[in-house]
Amino acid sequence: MVFLWILSCFAFAGAAYGCGTPAIPPDISGYSDIVNGKEAKPHSWPWQVSLQFSGSHFCGGSLINQNWVVTAAHCSVSRSTRVVLGAHDLRSSTEDVQEIGVGKVFTHPNYSRTSADNDIQLIKLARPAQINRRVFPVCVAETRDNFPPGTMCMTTGWGRTSGNGNLATRLQQAALPLLTNRRCRRFNVPITSNMICAGANGISGCNGDSGGPLVCQKAGAWTLVGVTSFVGKGCNTMLPTVYARVTALRAWIDQTIAAN
Repeated sequence: MVFLWILSCFAFAGAAYGCGTPAIPPDISGYSDIVNGKEAKPHSWPWQVSLQFSGSHFCGGSLINQNWVVTAAHCSVSRSTRVVLGAHDLRSSTEDVQEIGVGKVFTHPNYSRTSADNDIQLIKLARPAQINRRVFPVCVAETRDNFPPGTMCMTTGWGRTSGNGNLATRLQQAALPLLTNRRCRRFNVPITSNMICAGANGISGCNGDSGGPLVCQKAGAWTLVGVTSFVGKGCNTMLPTVYARVTALRAWIDQTIAAN
């Protein structure tokens, strides 16, 4: 039991580095949406990852320690994928980013492409990330954690800023309230107990935000509660955004990291 506790702390707290407390605090005074939304303060969400192929962003992700990134299972990660950390403006050629290759990919064994159940995968980086002001791990929700409906959480990404628009070039942020699964189903959204919904308040994620974080504050630290899975047709801001529920999948995360 002591060993498991130590392992968990090392894996998710980034050892001596801590987690979930950016050196550059985010500006959350004026919540807005990703679709026609608000640009994040540069480097204030330092766990945000851009997954890229041939220099083009296709999915997001979250750094949980020096060696591991969490993203969505439906993001087609391969050895050709580059993991870009510390970015804000994806068009910039002067940002001090870290571009790291993929060492191994672990997709949840019960992931369903049909239902999007268990839509989570882990990337083991080919080399450790260098932790600094711009690259820093997020805390990860524990199985026993409870984030009640109505909790205002934040999601970030470079996804489309409208249903048929272009990908954002600068990192965007949005504030979304958590919903119960019962309320989520009222929107005819097919979800399982391994999913969590947020939004339906005129705010939505969109294509390109997949795999990115939904974070809520826990004891003053930003904590990964959801992994962006899918949104309503056309990125309809009056429909919920659906995330893989980290509390339900934390045991698999622990087991996968411990074994690899």
